[in-house]
Amino acid sequence: MLARLSIRDIVLIDRLDLEFASGLSVLTGETGAGKSILLDAFALALGARGDATLVRQGAEQGQVTAMFELPPKHPARTLLAESDIAADEALILRRVQFADGRTRAFINDQPVSVQALQTLGAALVEIHGQHDARALVDAGTHRGLLDAYGRLEDDAHEVETLWTARRQAADAVVKHRADVERAAREAEWLRHAVAELQKLAPEPGEETALAERRASMMQAEKVAGDLREAYDAVAGQASPVPGLSAAVRRLERRGAQAPGLVEPTVKAIDAALNALDEARDHLDQALRTADCDPHELERIEERLFALRAAGRKYSSPVDNLSALAERYSSDVALIDAGADKLAALEKAAAETDARFAKAAAALSVARKKAAEKLDKAVNGELKPLKLERARFNTQIDSNAKSPGPNGIDHVEFWVQTNPGTRPGPLMKVASGGELARFLLAVKVVLADRGSAPTLIFDEIDTGVGGAVADAIGLRLARLGGKVQVVTVTHAPQVAAKAERHYLITKDMMDKGKRVATRVTELAAARRREEIARMLAGAEITEEARAAAEKLIRASAG
Repeated sequence: MLARLSIRDIVLIDRLDLEFASGLSVLTGETGAGKSILLDAFALALGARGDATLVRQGAEQGQVTAMFELPPKHPARTLLAESDIAADEALILRRVQFADGRTRAFINDQPVSVQALQTLGAALVEIHGQHDARALVDAGTHRGLLDAYGRLEDDAHEVETLWTARRQAADAVVKHRADVERAAREAEWLRHAVAELQKLAPEPGEETALAERRASMMQAEKVAGDLREAYDAVAGQASPVPGLSAAVRRLERRGAQAPGLVEPTVKAIDAALNALDEARDHLDQALRTADCDPHELERIEERLFALRAAGRKYSSPVDNLSALAERYSSDVALIDAGADKLAALEKAAAETDARFAKAAAALSVARKKAAEKLDKAVNGELKPLKLERARFNTQIDSNAKSPGPNGIDHVEFWVQTNPGTRPGPLMKVASGGELARFLLAVKVVLADRGSAPTLIFDEIDTGVGGAVADAIGLRLARLGGKVQVVTVTHAPQVAAKAERHYLITKDMMDKGKRVATRVTELAAARRREEIARMLAGAEITEEARAAAEKLIRASAG
């Protein structure tokens, strides 16, 4: 419910803080005192369109803050969670209106879009009046209200879930059928491609490996000749090894005669022989490595040519040919098994469609039964509201051939204002005063089902007499027992039924230089005086005070 409303620098309001409670609260005051300003300011906090003219003259900006207290499971908390906004015990909506026309919106001090504020505001407050009855006049809300009245929300949710499953199943059939038809058109070409690619058997990374191997072999072929010449110089007929070996043997035989001369030379020649022997081993290994099989190089080049030709043919990188082969194989398998899978999908779709149709039909029957009870309950409220000749009717048009996520029903509240006249949609048929009373009757019946926790009624008692005003007051009080109700009224019979009474006045400020709107909660004595003023007019008589006291006591009793 609305717990507190704070307004700063909006039109004639410079500073205003109001505390609200549950039950029925009324706002009264003379015409022009500022009741409309108060409601416009509150609507601004709920996401209504901003306007630079709302800012008080001389101020740079105006601001409206509305604090709500919500039960733990209220739908507004779900909206907060979806928007990642912290949900404390209190919920605070704030709107800043700048003098240049800009506005800013906040929820729990977190900046949000005006659309987010509107969505949350609609879950918190409904505003009803002769010209602003959006919560019920919008036919798009009637189905949800009927479901709430009949406690059919779970059934409606099941139908919506089945509708989603039905659509997904139908989409799966359409997609698979298109895949099968596409594959069938390409069947011959696909089978040839699969056979060719399976025979080629390309592997990821094969092209790179083959190209590197071919480059290595071609480089080795270029140096092989030089390696062979070097090998002949070290180990062939021109090798110095035999001559050096013979020289070492001769010097060793002379070693005893002149050791100082022979030993260093022998060591040096031995080292040379060892180095030549090592060089021969390296050359031998290099020759074996460079000794490429020309047939292998030919096979590599043929393989590369075949892979690259396939890549060009199928417009695919060579490394992707393996994946392409698998995809083509899947398409061929789809052709072969597609008919069976399509039949299975069609069967599943038909079963889902049948479940949806059954649930939607059952929901439609339940809605019609709930509509009969709703019509009876609303029509029972009309006579005291001086609408005894009028009839309320919940119009349900069912079309199983045109289903939707909400089932097969289009629901709209219709009225017939007089016998013999043509019934029609609520907004189009009822006049301003009649519309307000129709809406009050509907809200009395629907109050604890599908209603926002706070209801605002703006002068719905305008132009009605004492008995009707009393009936309106009784119904507003009944509503106040289930939800929070705040009403702007000129009817003393309505004001007398309230649990809290606020007086709106226009006071002179700054020695008569400006006017400011003030709102005061009235205690018992001042409340009686205000109701007496509403009864008598400008001059309050003792008779008016007595009548006011009588109204208050009768309402309390």
